[in-house]
Amino acid sequence: MKTNLRTYISVCLMTVAFAANGQELRCNIQLVTTQIQGSNKSVTDALQTALYEFVNSRAWTNNAFSVEERIECNMLLNIKSLVGNEFTGTLQVQSRRPVFNSAYSTILLNFQDENLKFTYVEGEPLEFSEITYQSNLTSIIAFYIYIILGMDYDSFSQGGGTPYFRKAETIVANAQKSGEKGWRAYEGSGSNKNRYWIAQNLTDDRYRGVREFSYKYHRLGLDRMNTRPNEVRSEIADYMKLLQDVYRRKPDPYTLLVQMVSESKSNEWMELFAVSPADEKSRVVKILKEIDPASISKYDNL
Repeated sequence: MKTNLRTYISVCLMTVAFAANGQELRCNIQLVTTQIQGSNKSVTDALQTALYEFVNSRAWTNNAFSVEERIECNMLLNIKSLVGNEFTGTLQVQSRRPVFNSAYSTILLNFQDENLKFTYVEGEPLEFSEITYQSNLTSIIAFYIYIILGMDYDSFSQGGGTPYFRKAETIVANAQKSGEKGWRAYEGSGSNKNRYWIAQNLTDDRYRGVREFSYKYHRLGLDRMNTRPNEVRSEIADYMKLLQDVYRRKPDPYTLLVQMVSESKSNEWMELFAVSPADEKSRVVKILKEIDPASISKYDNL
């Protein structure tokens, strides 16, 4: 077991919870069908149950997890259209990680997939293979499970998430022949923010600095805040340069991974550096405005 400190993942919009009986995961799944007129509730209920069992009854790693170490996760499937057996909509995935010696949990992932499209027939088994493409639904869900696992492991040991990011990369490669959107570059809604680019960034050595930041920020930073807060916060300010370096090199046109980190962490950074001395604030704000230009007005408040 890599650590006794495990990741807890939550989505605040979730309202449906199930008893835990899984392997590594304790994952809550919710289907929102308010946009579908006259939807067949038995089908959507069956799908929700099938997804829960698919995620929670499967072993996704070779590691042994005790009950209290299981990763809590939630996925929100917002179904916007149901025609026959074909579902379309979005998938919201948010993950959190507990901070050592505190009641605080920090966001690791907060991402909305705009290209959720799949077919499901009530009663059919949900099948998945790491080596071959079985269905779009199970491929999408498994992809994000490996992303969640990889980000969790990365936050505890430097480069620890690589095996799971590689599995996600394999899912992308296998799914590209399916013709479904979100698996190839420049394809689907938000084509620069799809599964292809997530896997590409996380396995591209040019983004090593972002993953190094995750380890240092969480394990060497937040996990030690209760002991020497001022000193550790100053060290975190230095870690921010890792993101800045990647952003300036621009390994691809979008630097999606830097965007994802910024979107997940911006509110936390505001709180963290609110008590910094003026010179430290100035250094941090300069970096944040550069790597996250969409939030410049927010960072002005620092």
